[in-house]
Amino acid sequence: MASVQFRLRSKVNKNVSIKIRVSNGRSLELELNTGFSINPKDWSDKDLPKQNTPENKQLSNNLKKLENFVLENLNKDLSNRILIDTYWLENNIKQCFNRVEKTDNGLLINHIQHIIDNANTRKVKTNGGFKIGLSPSTVKNYNLFKKIIVEYQTTIKKRIHFIEITKPFVDKFTNWLVNTKKFSTNYSGKQLEILKTICIDAEKNEILITPYSKTIQHFRESDKDRYIQTLSFDELEQIRTFEIPKDEVLKQFKKDNLELTKNISITANTINNARNWILLGCEIGQRGGDLLNVTHENIRFKSNSYYLDIIQQKTNKSVTIGVIAPHIIEIIENNLPTKIPHQKFNDFIKVVCKLAGIVEVVKGTKLNIETNRKELGFYPKCDLLASHCFRRSFATNYYKKIPTPILINITGHSKESLFLTYINKREDKDANADLFMKFYETINKEKVPQLKVI
Repeated sequence: MASVQFRLRSKVNKNVSIKIRVSNGRSLELELNTGFSINPKDWSDKDLPKQNTPENKQLSNNLKKLENFVLENLNKDLSNRILIDTYWLENNIKQCFNRVEKTDNGLLINHIQHIIDNANTRKVKTNGGFKIGLSPSTVKNYNLFKKIIVEYQTTIKKRIHFIEITKPFVDKFTNWLVNTKKFSTNYSGKQLEILKTICIDAEKNEILITPYSKTIQHFRESDKDRYIQTLSFDELEQIRTFEIPKDEVLKQFKKDNLELTKNISITANTINNARNWILLGCEIGQRGGDLLNVTHENIRFKSNSYYLDIIQQKTNKSVTIGVIAPHIIEIIENNLPTKIPHQKFNDFIKVVCKLAGIVEVVKGTKLNIETNRKELGFYPKCDLLASHCFRRSFATNYYKKIPTPILINITGHSKESLFLTYINKREDKDANADLFMKFYETINKEKVPQLKVI
């Protein structure tokens, strides 16, 4: 008959390990540490802790729970001819108390590095199925997240295991992101989204995670807290038509605006080159990185029309934009701008817009160089503009003038709700109905009356 006993191997006056001994007559004898310990003076003759303290009462309950668990599984596994050995007993002890060995594979930082190291061979789901390889921007986000986790581990003075990512952990991590690091709402929410993604990926790789880690809630700022900067058609006309000062005048402008111009060389040619990028960017609706990679190889001429073919870096989507604005055709034919490093381009944008008179004071967020954090306030609009404003300008300017599905195909948004959030608009059902009636009238105007012979 199978039996389970607990015993101590030492009677020294200090805490010693409690052993579990499993036997089944002469054919089976196993003994292992339970993971619990006790001072021998608190051990009773009944081979259980004395009931003299709340701690010992709880320990006694745990040992009885383990006894019942082992006996139940022993009888079941013996009938199924499963090998009963020390590995079996060790596994049962872990299962009884849901213990997990903290191995290197279970470390959060190690799995982040695993994702980065295998970025070029990872499968990524797309609308058409799957593609191989993470985008450069995604890899960059994982590297930045890794740095954040390394810093947080230094703060809490311990390495983070997946089995420790519980709700209390996430709450403390969120508090650190928002209140200690003072990251923006969107950036903090993005880090939680990445953490959830990594936990789900770890489980797919047979790494044990907590159930909560698959339900981590991320967040973003509400619509009323978003301050989106765009360039209207009138402002773009200001930029297109302002007269670029001569180099001598620009030298003085640079001296008078050192904070705005310290990272760039300003000449009439560089200003004109940046202006052409701005005008082009607000007419093709692409992200800054995709815009600055446009060359003559992206341009097609067909049936007296120009087409711009782009494969978006972030989503790997292929989009085609028809070019019809006369000033953009002139840029394509005669003065296609030369590439500028992305950060320098953002600096040029502010200079060009200031020279063009886009200086209305508006509410928005601006980077504080000393704290390296964005601060909400009122600033000249030119100070708040960067390349990401161009895609929004295109979407905002043409919204309701051109059917939304056409705009989405150009910007590359996967669905209309994301597009509307991007330009901070709500779905206008009346406008959709009006647009339907307009197209309906156009279709019926083109119909030729049919005469019937009676």
